[in-house]
Amino acid sequence: MIAHLSGLLFKKTTQSVIIDADGVGYEIFVPLSTFYALPEKNERVGLHIYTYVREDALALFGFHTKLEKTLFLMLISVSGIGPRLSVNILSGIGPHELLKAIAGGDAVRLQAIPGVGKKTSERIALELKDRALQVLGQQDISPPPAMQGEDRLLDDALSALINLGYSSKPATQAIRRAQSVLKDITLEGLIKEALKALA
Repeated sequence: MIAHLSGLLFKKTTQSVIIDADGVGYEIFVPLSTFYALPEKNERVGLHIYTYVREDALALFGFHTKLEKTLFLMLISVSGIGPRLSVNILSGIGPHELLKAIAGGDAVRLQAIPGVGKKTSERIALELKDRALQVLGQQDISPPPAMQGEDRLLDDALSALINLGYSSKPATQAIRRAQSVLKDITLEGLIKEALKALA
């Protein structure tokens, strides 16, 4: 059972990464929250790993933080939620926001995540509320200032640039430059200004 894996980042996409560990390339499925935290290609990286084993499948799922892995394990314990849907849920909402939504039994917020229907959101809220409250109480996992307003716009702009094919490091630098230039921060303005910087 692989619990942690480190090595050189051989390849990364928004769905999976390949880590070269002593000459062996491991493909690992990751949520977007982990993807955004990855270094550039050929730099060292370490991920918390969940090894998914079935008769007809063997897959690795990787996470940048212990909280992401904890939430993933919580989600797959719910009937009807498999590893792929759990990763999709983590990609659709930040880990701290997800934890707070589950702890608060907020099925409406959970239903807003792509791929999560009414019944699934209600099951998550009902079955995981107590465990989420326990996780909140056990650790100091206070998020950085809530991702609202400008912070959310910066994150959305970064996601847009990465989807256009830009690497995360230059895209992040371009967005920061755009942020310093613009007086009124809008998503469209950030992307346009960042594209100018990248050009």
